[in-house]
Amino acid sequence: MKMKITLCLLTWDELEGCKHDIPLIDRAKFDEIYAIDAGSNDGTVKYLEKANIPVYKQPKKGLNAACKYAVEKSSTDAVIFFHPKGTTPVSDTLKFRRYFERGYELIIASRIIKGGVNEEDSKWFRPRKLAVKTFAIIVSMLWKKEGRIIWDVLHGFRGITIKAFNQINPPDYGLAIDLEMISRAYKKRIKAIEFPTKESPRIHGKTHFSAFPTGKKLVASLVKELIRPAGL
Repeated sequence: MKMKITLCLLTWDELEGCKHDIPLIDRAKFDEIYAIDAGSNDGTVKYLEKANIPVYKQPKKGLNAACKYAVEKSSTDAVIFFHPKGTTPVSDTLKFRRYFERGYELIIASRIIKGGVNEEDSKWFRPRKLAVKTFAIIVSMLWKKEGRIIWDVLHGFRGITIKAFNQINPPDYGLAIDLEMISRAYKKRIKAIEFPTKESPRIHGKTHFSAFPTGKKLVASLVKELIRPAGL
């Protein structure tokens, strides 16, 4: 039976990114498309609705809450999370199905592995890329029991089956869900894989996840994972 897949757009004041990305989505390739919005006031919601994409306002703040709500709204077998910022190829949303249908449960569009491009790659100093690799090594050393290491542990462009998401059961607060999904996938022996993607600078606006405050929260998340009771 063909797998049913949802494309979920995670938005927060991304009007210009949506204008760039939405027309490029091959809607026929997805069984369901909708957006989870964090409270945009720049016209993003109006634009999406005009484009016939349902928009649901997340009931709680935070990236974790957005992803949890996205899964609650899904009526399919898997969800692809995509941030329409104009930074990654929209065509890469079509690459997930082949991996889902090969049995992978968590799939990451990676800026780190061979063939991938991080927006810092044109610079000699790459602090964000170094941070991602550092977290990847720490998490794999702590919890990877088998299989391959996942390198791009902080990229939100990813897909996961509903079954695996419920097994992982990430908290509905905070913003460390990308990292939590990887660490808990290791613990639960969930079958995961990466494929390369190419990241470019944002076409408009600034990131909602500034480096230092976000880094502190990610470290705090790792500590919480360490003290969680076994089996959870």
